[in-house]
Amino acid sequence: MALRNAVSDKLPLMQRRTLLQRSVRAFFEARGYLEVETPYAVASPGEEVHLRCFRTELEAPDGTRMNRFLHTSPEFAMKRIVAATGLPVFQLARVWRNGEQSALHAAEFTMLEWYRPGAGLASLMDETEALLQSLLPPEVTYGRTTLRIDLPFERLTMAEAFTRYVGVDLLDIGEDAPRLANEAGTTLRAGENWEDLFFRLLLERIEPRIGRDRPTFLTHWPVAQAALSRRDPEDPRVALRFELYGAGVELANAFEELTDPAEQRARFEVDRARRLALAPDQDWPLDEAFLRDLEGLPPCSGIALGFDRLVMLATGAPRLCDIMWFS
Repeated sequence: MALRNAVSDKLPLMQRRTLLQRSVRAFFEARGYLEVETPYAVASPGEEVHLRCFRTELEAPDGTRMNRFLHTSPEFAMKRIVAATGLPVFQLARVWRNGEQSALHAAEFTMLEWYRPGAGLASLMDETEALLQSLLPPEVTYGRTTLRIDLPFERLTMAEAFTRYVGVDLLDIGEDAPRLANEAGTTLRAGENWEDLFFRLLLERIEPRIGRDRPTFLTHWPVAQAALSRRDPEDPRVALRFELYGAGVELANAFEELTDPAEQRARFEVDRARRLALAPDQDWPLDEAFLRDLEGLPPCSGIALGFDRLVMLATGAPRLCDIMWFS
């Protein structure tokens, strides 16, 4: 009886979730996107430094056993499809990230990803605005925040955000952790490097103050945080990357995609060494198929949007587990 009540109490929220899924599909189909499904258990789940993967084992009919990992994103496979077909694609994919659990995090959740050939970062922001405006009412109340969706979203570069909210010239300082700490008026903690301090300042001073009255695109990240995005040809100190924030929630991460396999391999090798230094058990081969096919990827932009978090905004649900049948 307790289980029945726990599930049935969620029914109104889950019905709203289903309607949002239908609306997402209608939005992308109307724009000529192809919905795809890619494998969840993969040989190489990516080179993210700080994400921990679920490990499993594939047994072949002859008894051969091979390591597999539940993917943390369908990104690599989707880009390979774009490279092979030239088509815009989207996917509502289940993804897994071990060790994550909070009001906004779960070890298993749904990611909405889409990749659009020929799109630059500005065009992708336009499309993301259109998607949210099609899915959400003009005003969303989440916690103590009322977020207006019918206004043009704010577009703020990372350098502008650090100037406005931290009081430093981020790009002039570069990757100098002691100088960044000094000019930000804080103390560098034991063992804290530039990346650690960058994210501490972002988390403590910037994220709580953006995306409050309207969603905010935080764009043009320092090149050290380029990940899979290309450098800005107009300013090589920054990468063509944005994250989207609304009502204090990080909703999405997007790149104008890097298409140079040699540069991508070099970045992977750096990230791989860092990851293994932190977690030696998080070991797997480089995704050679992705690197091979990357050369055929046309100019393209892509985005990963936390679908569950979007449902939270739409419904006002305070926790991720509230909009999942079982948590």
